[in-house]
Amino acid sequence: MKPFIAVPIGDPAGVGPEITVKSIANKDVFDAARVVVVGDKKVIEKAIEICGKDLKVNVINEPEEGVYDEKTLNIIDLDNIDMDTFEYGKVQGMCGEAAYAYIEKAVDLANSRKVDAVATTPINKEALRAGGINFIGHTEIFGALTNTPDPLTMFEVRGLRVFFLTRHVSLRESCDMVKKERIIDYVKRCTEVLKQLGVTEGTMAIAGLNPHSGEHGLFGWEEVNEVTPAVEELKEMGYNVAGPIGADSVFHLALQGRFNSVLSLYHDQGHIATKTLDFERTIAITGGMPILRTSVDHGTAFDIAGKNIVSEVSMVEAILLAAKYSPNFVNKR
Repeated sequence: MKPFIAVPIGDPAGVGPEITVKSIANKDVFDAARVVVVGDKKVIEKAIEICGKDLKVNVINEPEEGVYDEKTLNIIDLDNIDMDTFEYGKVQGMCGEAAYAYIEKAVDLANSRKVDAVATTPINKEALRAGGINFIGHTEIFGALTNTPDPLTMFEVRGLRVFFLTRHVSLRESCDMVKKERIIDYVKRCTEVLKQLGVTEGTMAIAGLNPHSGEHGLFGWEEVNEVTPAVEELKEMGYNVAGPIGADSVFHLALQGRFNSVLSLYHDQGHIATKTLDFERTIAITGGMPILRTSVDHGTAFDIAGKNIVSEVSMVEAILLAAKYSPNFVNKR
């Protein structure tokens, strides 16, 4: 049986509804998964019209009620958008509040084992705030809704897997967070995420922070004082890990198959590597939770929302990756 994948439509004023519709109409998605859309029926019907897709909207209450054929979009309709005041490409509190409600429902389906994974579309931080939602992004929302204190972010593109030691903090703060104890903790938890995904062989590489990994203190002491001691202790504990390896080469080496994953030490270090390789097919996986979540790694694109311009490639890849990994995950139906 094809896995059930829940897709919350994101911020209705962004491109989420359009990439959802286009993905449902994609044959690869149909062949791989049974997609359960969570959103507003009126918004989805408008997106179908904009995208010119031949899809029938089927309102359901439970995933099992769906009609999973190539011409049907199955939706759990939360009916929370007033189309009289709705505008594409605008920050609206109504849309931020709605986007959170879609995620909340999708996570509830996953937590209750009614779907096998969640593949998310973009949300807008300003709209969340305008709607009174006190989270800065998907990762934090999923962490709260699954009772996971510090979810891990992993990117995957063309077999290259990248974890992040730090995420949404300043570059200055991220440098201060490169500590031996944090690296050890992250490698342990990243290893468990890889096991959840069925990846049990290979070596995890730790990227260097400074140019040439600091050249033994010539360009910084973080590698000498924090990274190398962490790697040595992890090896003594039995973890298959290497590093620090210069960030100018480690991602290339992982792409060639030398490493099964890379621990990037700050946000842009890993983002630049993966998105330069293939921007549209870089998919985010949130790990360390009791449920599986994949996501596009682009924003709401307010400037092109409602214009049938957006590419669905990233959303298609997110759904396919969710379908690929869901059989290996702990939350089997």
